[in-house]
Amino acid sequence: MLYLLGMVWVAKFLWAPLVDRIGFARTGHFKGWLLITQSGMVMTLLLIGTFDPMRDFSMVYALCLLLAFLSATQDIAVDGLACRLLPRESRGMGNGFQIAGSLLGNLLGAGGVLMAYPLIGWQGATSLLAIGTGLSLVQLIGFREPSHTRASGISVSRRVWSVWREPGGGRLLAMVALYAVGVSLAYALITPILVDAGWTLEHIGLVVNVVGTLLGVPAALCTGWFIRRVGRRVTTTVAAVLQVPAILAISLPVLGYVDDLSVAVAMSLFFVFYNPAMVVLATLMMDRASPESPATDYAAQYGLYQFFCILSITVGTALAGQIGYLPILVASAVSGVLMAMLAPSYRHVPDSLYVANVAPESEMSPSFSTGKVD
Repeated sequence: MLYLLGMVWVAKFLWAPLVDRIGFARTGHFKGWLLITQSGMVMTLLLIGTFDPMRDFSMVYALCLLLAFLSATQDIAVDGLACRLLPRESRGMGNGFQIAGSLLGNLLGAGGVLMAYPLIGWQGATSLLAIGTGLSLVQLIGFREPSHTRASGISVSRRVWSVWREPGGGRLLAMVALYAVGVSLAYALITPILVDAGWTLEHIGLVVNVVGTLLGVPAALCTGWFIRRVGRRVTTTVAAVLQVPAILAISLPVLGYVDDLSVAVAMSLFFVFYNPAMVVLATLMMDRASPESPATDYAAQYGLYQFFCILSITVGTALAGQIGYLPILVASAVSGVLMAMLAPSYRHVPDSLYVANVAPESEMSPSFSTGKVD
């Protein structure tokens, strides 16, 4: 039931057009949405802490559902704002910071809070999460959003279809699906593989959540820099190739190498090599977000990626219980190989597809126009 909450993020493209269309003149179009959702998330987390998760599970679950909706809406607004603010040449580094930030958030919010839980309890843990969420709210208050033209009359079905009809859309869709099947499934198997190998959850948390995350952060940032230096095509190909050894590394403990050094090497290879492809895919998705409906376009693409992740994890973990881990990891590696074969032929969105005419910096009011490409 808890994992089903992730379906809220899959469906967020359904209300993303409202975020594109409805703005707040005084605070800024997307900033207004962020202020509302961030404040709502802080209050919801504090409220969750007042209930007992065992005795009041239904209420806690309902509040978690509300939290999922608020966080998904906040993510829609963040992505829409990033698409508008970042010029094409800065999107690689922007997404590098985004992926690195999500890894650090997982380290602190998942690993750190769980480690503190025995000392501070349920209410203390949810309060700590609320404080962490509130820090971003403080940052947001001082942010000044450039003004832009508000979108109107956005059709969900039309935008979702149009995003994949642009040049290279079909191949990007295939790469998104293959990446989700390959890396996401391998990642989901890490904990059960190590548990079966006799590792304690505390030991797994240290190696996966702490060591793995700390290695993934520089990998994500380096990928963003790499995109800017050598371009999208080369980086896409390199990142696609790297995920194959990342997936195969997970097979080491399955083959009997369960000592600390072997598992540490396997997790290090996985986290260093799997993050570059996610940075690249996020950048390519941002390239396909039109200036008129950036939140909707990005949500439609990322939601589909999350759908493939949930589907592959659900099916793959169930099959692993029937046929074992190794065949599933082999299938994941095959998905990685197919993505690596597909990546070099991907047709990147040309610079002239979406032309942004930005006002002088002193005016802080970019206006956008769309151009067509033969």
